[in-house]
Amino acid sequence: MPIRNRKYALLALLAVLAGLALLLAGPRDRHERIGLFTTLPILWAESADLGELVRGEAPPHWARAALAARESIVPLDSLARIEALDLLLIAQPRPLSPQENVALDAWVRNGGRAVILADPMLTAESLFPLGDRRRPQNVVLLSPLLTHWGVRLSFDDGQSFGRHDVPLLGIKLPVNLPGTLAVTDLAQGCAAMDKGIAVRCRIGRGHVLVAADAALLEGPQTDSESQAQTALNTLLDAVRAD
Repeated sequence: MPIRNRKYALLALLAVLAGLALLLAGPRDRHERIGLFTTLPILWAESADLGELVRGEAPPHWARAALAARESIVPLDSLARIEALDLLLIAQPRPLSPQENVALDAWVRNGGRAVILADPMLTAESLFPLGDRRRPQNVVLLSPLLTHWGVRLSFDDGQSFGRHDVPLLGIKLPVNLPGTLAVTDLAQGCAAMDKGIAVRCRIGRGHVLVAADAALLEGPQTDSESQAQTALNTLLDAVRAD
């Protein structure tokens, strides 16, 4: 066989092998993307020292690695435009603008899948004082969107402080001063779960799971990191299932 023909044959073989490798590699090589919209220090550790952040000396949040193992993380600072995402994790977000409420609702109705951790009384410690914009959102403000979906979030201020586990989707979900989610008469396709710690909704062609606490993502969890990762993955998998 002439050298040129052998060269073309080799290139064709390499192309076929590359295609097979992509097929066998599975979902992780298909560049699935998870959008992350949060005020919690998940992607960038909380630090008052800018130099510490630049040098990468601040300890990373366990959830960053857990999310990266599943998907390519797409940090979002706005929900006014949501494009090319396979999944969306909203964890203790800042208040949404009217445009963001409309855009998120439309994205879900068009087939979007989202997990929302909405904590009415965040118990995470922070380096920053109340009023500092770098501090995580203390009280979630999602009433306009939840009301539109037929969901109501309430909070019992007489409950005792303390981290504990509650059952949800066959896992132990860590909570601390959680809220309660209820389905109103306006709801279509929504159902409360496990005494109101969460609500699952079919909205248009999309699927949303809202949990009334964000203690799962409150900082380092060296003693129960495996349990926390299992809980997070279970919540994300729940909105993937049809």
